[in-house]
Amino acid sequence: MASHDHRPQLRRWAALLLAIVPLGLAIAGCTLHEFPQSSLHPQADYAWRIQHLLEQLTFWVVVIFALVQIAILYVVIRFRAKPGAPTPTPVHGHTGLEIAWTIAPAIILALVAVPTVITIFATQTTPVKGALHVRVVGHQWWWEFQYPDLGITTADEMHVPVKQPVYVDIESADVIHSFWFPSMGGKRDAIPSRVNHLAFVADSLGEFPGQCAELCGLSHANMRMRLMVETPEAFQTWVASQKSPPATPDSTSLAGQGKQVFETGVCITCHTIEGVSAGVIGPNLTHFGSRTTFAGSIFANNRENLGRWLTAPQDQKPGVVMNWKTLSVSLSPDQVNALIAYLQSLK
Repeated sequence: MASHDHRPQLRRWAALLLAIVPLGLAIAGCTLHEFPQSSLHPQADYAWRIQHLLEQLTFWVVVIFALVQIAILYVVIRFRAKPGAPTPTPVHGHTGLEIAWTIAPAIILALVAVPTVITIFATQTTPVKGALHVRVVGHQWWWEFQYPDLGITTADEMHVPVKQPVYVDIESADVIHSFWFPSMGGKRDAIPSRVNHLAFVADSLGEFPGQCAELCGLSHANMRMRLMVETPEAFQTWVASQKSPPATPDSTSLAGQGKQVFETGVCITCHTIEGVSAGVIGPNLTHFGSRTTFAGSIFANNRENLGRWLTAPQDQKPGVVMNWKTLSVSLSPDQVNALIAYLQSLK
């Protein structure tokens, strides 16, 4: 009796593999293109170290996978059952095999452990001379950015100069959060009563999205942020504008009326505006008009979004502390328009 020919079946499997691999690569390419919060597009030294580690580990995983598949195919073909062949005799104990499958995992673990440990030490750096110091405080559900050496406090958007070391202290004002800009690499938990640290050097200009990466309550998904990587000149311009007090609007203008609404309502108890109020519950609004986003960086800073937010914030962001129903607050359309004008004037 002739033995069964396995070649057609092997050809079918090979054709299936050739079809799946390009499809997988295409899907991966679309995913990276559509979702900017990808750690596979490094834009800082920290992220590049993680990327290089991933590439090394992926290489060894592919090599190991290939060797295992070759061994399996060899065994399947070499020792396949044949018509009329006697039952194989079990082999008890094989010194060579015992040594091989003890040494092989040790080598694999070393290939994984050594570059991983090197990367861990390389990314746990202390602040270098000339590093920009930023204190990050996580709140439910927004991010506060303080620049202690510059006397600046802002929210939702973090500004740094390109190619300058940045050293970040990370804390929490309430529950555990996780500070993460995927393009910069690395996550760090923001833990109450503890300060964690992160250091990086951004190598590309641009605007990079970030996200809290630790489930922290009802609006966890709405706790976003943006990193603005600027030229040193643009960063210094931003610093100068942030350090200057906001312009005081004319009392008869719409913005001036909004200032009066702010001062006489509940806003003044929660928010800081330099020279006007000193609340610490909500974000610092001193230069609110210069920001591109607000409310945990989920809304573009424009008149329409501000109008919806000031009319019914609880409908825009679940669980928000600024809840008009809970606070028994009601703003008239005229008051909302005046507040919009005032907030947008705070450049």
